[in-house]
Amino acid sequence: MTDPASVHLDSDLPNHIAIIMDGNGRWARQRGLPRTSGHKRGADAVKRTVRAAGEMGISYLTLFGFSSENWKRPAPEISDLMGLLRRFLRSEIAELYNNNVRIRMIGDRHSLAPDIVKMIDGAEAQTRENTGLNFTVALSYGGRQELVAAARAMAREVAAGTRTPDEICESDFAGHLATRGLPDPDLLIRTSGEQRLSNFMLWQLAYAEFVFSPVLWPDFNKTHFEDAIAEFTRRDRRFGARVG
Repeated sequence: MTDPASVHLDSDLPNHIAIIMDGNGRWARQRGLPRTSGHKRGADAVKRTVRAAGEMGISYLTLFGFSSENWKRPAPEISDLMGLLRRFLRSEIAELYNNNVRIRMIGDRHSLAPDIVKMIDGAEAQTRENTGLNFTVALSYGGRQELVAAARAMAREVAAGTRTPDEICESDFAGHLATRGLPDPDLLIRTSGEQRLSNFMLWQLAYAEFVFSPVLWPDFNKTHFEDAIAEFTRRDRRFGARVG
């Protein structure tokens, strides 16, 4: 168990933490409950994690809320998830605003219902000037789709004559991603014991440290969050450079 004070005071805290929230369905199944119950408890874990990140002074937090592949799930489950999203946007934005949290959403908004898009736009506008935690939620998001969209945008610029192929560099490409303006994550946490990226931030996670937690997302709490950060602080990050 990590001493919370030691984590809070550590000067090597990650600037940007990304989390793949996994295990809602298994949490419910283990308890003989419908998947909806797991998603509801998962929403509580989101609130705990955002609060913990703010208390610890983390600058950026990105959560993988709903992937582009999740649209393949049964219609009743998708309806339940969208209902939870609506309730979150209605009930939590005021508190996040008052806590100086800035909210962003990345992903394909065209796939979301118009009322959800309107609430997302409103949440982003309301919190745009906040200077505390930068909280990003990936909705209807896929890493490969994001890369293809960026490549298409740059190809159109080349076709229009506003740039040449030789002018394209990594920073230009990153500027065409959904995460433009955000630093790359330093730490990726995935819950439930699974050890894969699931098409999440494939470009941005190139040099992130990965911590895979066996805890199912609905049970994830501040202590688990601190333990993952403590593991990060023990890592020797070389970014491909040879040391010694």
